[in-house]
Amino acid sequence: MVKQIKYKDSSLPVEQRVEDLLSQMTLEEKVAQLCGLIPAAFWGPGGINEAKMHTLLPHGIGQISGTGLGSGIQIKRIAEGINQIQRYLVEQTRLGIPAIFHNEALNGLVAPQAINFPTAIGLSATWSPELVEQMTDVIRRQMVAVGMRQALSPVMDVARDARWGRVHETYGEDPYLCGAMSSAFVRGLQGTDWREGVIATGKHFLGYGFSEGGLNCATTHVGARELYECFARPFEAAIREAGLASIMNSYSEINGIPCAASKEVLTDLLRGTMGFQGFVVSDYFAVRRLLTQFHVAADLQEAAVQALEAGLDVELPNPEAYPELVEAARTGRVAMALIDQAVRRTLTWKFRLGLFEQPYAQVEQVPTIFSDPQPRALSQELAARSLVLLKNDGLLPLRKDLKRVAVIGPHADSVRAFFGWYTFPPILDLMRDVLLHPERATIFAPTSDDAQPAQSNEAEMQAVRASMAEILEAADGEAAIKKMYPAISVREAIHNLVATHTEVVYAKGCDITDPSTEGFAAAVEAARQADIAIVVLGDRSSMFDGTTGEGKDRASLALPGVQQQLLEAIWATGTPTVLVLINGRPLAVNWAAEHVPAILEAWYPGQEGGPAIAGALWGEINPGGKLPVTIPRSEGQIPIYHYHKMGSGYQRPEENTLSQYTDIPITPLYAFGHGLSYTRFEYGNLRISPAQVDSRGQVEIACDVTNVGERAGDEVIQLYLRDRLARVTRPVQELAGFKRISLAPGERCTVTFTVEMRQLGFYNHEMRFVVEPGYVDVMVGGGSDDIRLRGEFEITGEVVEVAGNRAFTSQVRVETGIG
Repeated sequence: MVKQIKYKDSSLPVEQRVEDLLSQMTLEEKVAQLCGLIPAAFWGPGGINEAKMHTLLPHGIGQISGTGLGSGIQIKRIAEGINQIQRYLVEQTRLGIPAIFHNEALNGLVAPQAINFPTAIGLSATWSPELVEQMTDVIRRQMVAVGMRQALSPVMDVARDARWGRVHETYGEDPYLCGAMSSAFVRGLQGTDWREGVIATGKHFLGYGFSEGGLNCATTHVGARELYECFARPFEAAIREAGLASIMNSYSEINGIPCAASKEVLTDLLRGTMGFQGFVVSDYFAVRRLLTQFHVAADLQEAAVQALEAGLDVELPNPEAYPELVEAARTGRVAMALIDQAVRRTLTWKFRLGLFEQPYAQVEQVPTIFSDPQPRALSQELAARSLVLLKNDGLLPLRKDLKRVAVIGPHADSVRAFFGWYTFPPILDLMRDVLLHPERATIFAPTSDDAQPAQSNEAEMQAVRASMAEILEAADGEAAIKKMYPAISVREAIHNLVATHTEVVYAKGCDITDPSTEGFAAAVEAARQADIAIVVLGDRSSMFDGTTGEGKDRASLALPGVQQQLLEAIWATGTPTVLVLINGRPLAVNWAAEHVPAILEAWYPGQEGGPAIAGALWGEINPGGKLPVTIPRSEGQIPIYHYHKMGSGYQRPEENTLSQYTDIPITPLYAFGHGLSYTRFEYGNLRISPAQVDSRGQVEIACDVTNVGERAGDEVIQLYLRDRLARVTRPVQELAGFKRISLAPGERCTVTFTVEMRQLGFYNHEMRFVVEPGYVDVMVGGGSDDIRLRGEFEITGEVVEVAGNRAFTSQVRVETGIG
């Protein structure tokens, strides 16, 4: 008999509702709330099998994983399926607890017909967190409409190794920039009213972007000081400044303990030091990996107990290990209080989301919200702002009177190239590959060493393929992507821009990784006959045939396949050549930097990439993006990043003459913060006030910036600080503020940064997080290696502990129109 249902009374405080519901739950019902489930076993393109669903969800479920993937390519149909599942949970399970439906939303909801934006590294290259917040506000509205209330995004990892395949999912190498972008993402997604909000999930906690050998899931070698000061900073910024509600663990291990089983990481650091109040979900299959990969658990029950005791609340994507908690609790192997604690956390957020009052998707609003044209303008703006002009010897912008332009390369006429991992086109590719090659499905469920591989039933697979014919067709070819997105290729965009007066010819030349040079001759001939050759090269993001993405790490940072040979063959024709890079990681394009007159970095620009690239080449857009990562000359320089410690790294070589390479310069090919423009900016009139700042105070740093060129353009003013003398080694420079501004020719503005001293805290030699008195060097410029203004101020007073009171961003004020 169910007790009086106080938990359904929305007038009561959330805490009281949680405790009332918790008191009425059986052990099986509690554990079910700590599990997710991929609905593929009962939900496909043909609809939902009610009988199978009832069998799999007798006690309810905490989350439904990967919602809609594999369920067709009509977003309204997905929303209807979500409601069907939710209706069963609310109306036919004993307590009527709704599920949280989650999905990926790194740069757009991973679902058919959802708007797509540039990949995260491209978003970071815009240096425009306010636009990222606008982007996630769009994503939030789409997710709420379709009934998905948690996004497994953003990726807050500080990425220090360009070999790692997931660099493009991050905001780059700098903890300040990563924190600013992550906080903006969270604010827009979670919104101001939880009843209309979507839970953001910061991942991957912790140190995932700096793994051994640049390999996905490998060990992270980082000490406690750097782990908190650098790698935890974006997460804590999002927790304290934006109210981040969920965290996902890292696959890696630190100091011998897998993060999924580390109380030191998931409880002591995350909750104790960083003040996290939300709930922790596992990365997919991370709990099982304690048994199958790390070999720190003897069985699934032990893996579940380790994870729960560490502070991991919900197992995703499927109930593999956590169902064992039922038996573990009954035998005393795990404390009931720990299960209650985890259930309490997940129920709290279900109540806060208003799911007990409104659990359903807004099916009738889905077509209107998903067809809204306004988000496309934002995607166009972000794509344009993400472009970074790495090199320009005066060739760009291209002249309007060119007779013939050759557009060459494997990405020149591809819209698929614009989409990074965890967007819908690569996921469709993945689904198609698994349907056609069932043996590849094992990557999603790693088995133990002695497990036998599953035997596929060809008759069953044929039936599945038949039911998913819609997906097989949608994943097959460029035309299918164009049906889903208003995307056009670089070649098409150039044709649309210049075809009235310029002939545009195209040659593919080669594929991304295929060693064949059969297409070289046609490409070379096209270049010979043209006034300009635009060569579009780079990476492909895909699970099985990609060069970037999850599990797609590379030992080399060279252009994949024979693309470098193609570029050299085109250049050798003598036709002026522009290199456009569409890629997900920094590429060591040393030869191009020396020989090719102009290089434009476009990252994975999303559905609006074609027009943005074409516009930048012809000057319709003035590139203003800046690098959020360092581009090395060689993978042998890794890790290379701008904020390395005093006495190490490539900056201030006069102080470190014994640290040099014998074969290449120690400096990067292109430094963090680098990016050119078609106009020029002058910096001047640095003001620092006061010159002496109390350790509990703040300082204002102001300068004037003037557009002294003939074109309107954007500049990113970057503020760097250096603690000149400390008891522990400090970075040679730390990003302490930035602002992207737009100025007309001749226009000047004043940019003022307000920096609180508690932003400058660090762990001292006693591992106390403090601000120390001393001199601080001030550097302002257009890049980490393009410092235009220098000054200093002195921190006075006493040593101040700022643990739990750390500041993460400076405040920026811009006064424009100053003549």
